[in-house]
Amino acid sequence: MADIDIIIATQKDNSLKNIAQKVKEGIRITDDECLSLFEKGSLGFVGALANYIREKLHGDKTYFNRNFHIEPTNVCVFSCKFCSYSRLYAHKEEGWELSIDQMLDIVKSYDGKPITEVHIVGGVHPKMNMAYFIELIQKIHAHRPGLHIKGFTAVELDYMFRKAKLTVQEGMQQLKDAGLQSLPGGGAEIFHPDIRNIIAPDKVTGEGWLQIHETAHNLGMHTNATMLYGHIEKFEHRIDHMRKLRELQDKTRGFNTFIPLKFRNSNNDMSNVPESSITEDMRLYAIARIYLDNFAHLKAYWPMLGRQNAQLSLAFGVDDIDGTIDDSTKIYSMAGSEEQTPTMTTEQLITLIKQVKRSPIERDTLYNVINDFSNSEVLLN
Repeated sequence: MADIDIIIATQKDNSLKNIAQKVKEGIRITDDECLSLFEKGSLGFVGALANYIREKLHGDKTYFNRNFHIEPTNVCVFSCKFCSYSRLYAHKEEGWELSIDQMLDIVKSYDGKPITEVHIVGGVHPKMNMAYFIELIQKIHAHRPGLHIKGFTAVELDYMFRKAKLTVQEGMQQLKDAGLQSLPGGGAEIFHPDIRNIIAPDKVTGEGWLQIHETAHNLGMHTNATMLYGHIEKFEHRIDHMRKLRELQDKTRGFNTFIPLKFRNSNNDMSNVPESSITEDMRLYAIARIYLDNFAHLKAYWPMLGRQNAQLSLAFGVDDIDGTIDDSTKIYSMAGSEEQTPTMTTEQLITLIKQVKRSPIERDTLYNVINDFSNSEVLLN
């Protein structure tokens, strides 16, 4: 008897048994069934179902890429309660602002190295406008045409477009023409206004985030999707958020991956809110894998979870643990994440994956396979 059949046969709760049967048959679960998983599904139960889906889709493959981050500034016009990273424009002496030449120097520092992606995100700085970022993208693209440029959260884009008096369609087209190739998933937080209006009242709405990503998809660009969990949201808000992503994915098929992001409570205005336990983290990953049936990939961002917890997530539906990062992101380290110096060599990342009996696959941004390291013994960093 297969593991999934054992799960079905031994499950005493009929509602959970029916969900397991749906998973076996590849049938989409409903919002009510997702709520049942959050309320009644044990860690072992949801983990087993998520792993079944993960292995049905990807076997033992675990994806990563060779990337680096550029964070142009942490100066921001917004003041999200959960953020430990940004410094309000009024207090910008506490922050940093990189020039285009400084950012281009970061790109040039990777010349001759097998990096495939640059990831550009930061605060919303009033002086860093559309023209500024178009020039940056053009110069990066001219210097290294083969480097995939993934950049700007919907929050940054919404501000850019409004300041430039451009529609979303016009703004996205201009950035694409300059060389922007895909969008990260940041800024999604929680879509539901009951929560969003408390934790991030002045940034782009959930509907605005979805519109920007849909527009990018319609232009042939792929994007990622995130959800900030483990703070003041309830299960219903998580499900509402994932339903809206699932509906857009049905419509456009433009999302590469879903990335749950754990709320960290250090150095922000929500420090009184306790963080979720590792058990709840893994349950969230597993339930997301079960619910988001039209997302090919589920990513655990290892600098946020920590290396060992990222390994653990590979048994709960996750098939991607991001990239080498190269000590260039401060967003989570400033919030008290497990990784205060988030960098791993390619060899370390491959070893991390192999330690839990998974097969390391280097991918590009769009999940095309670059190298299969499953059977390699000696690696070059």
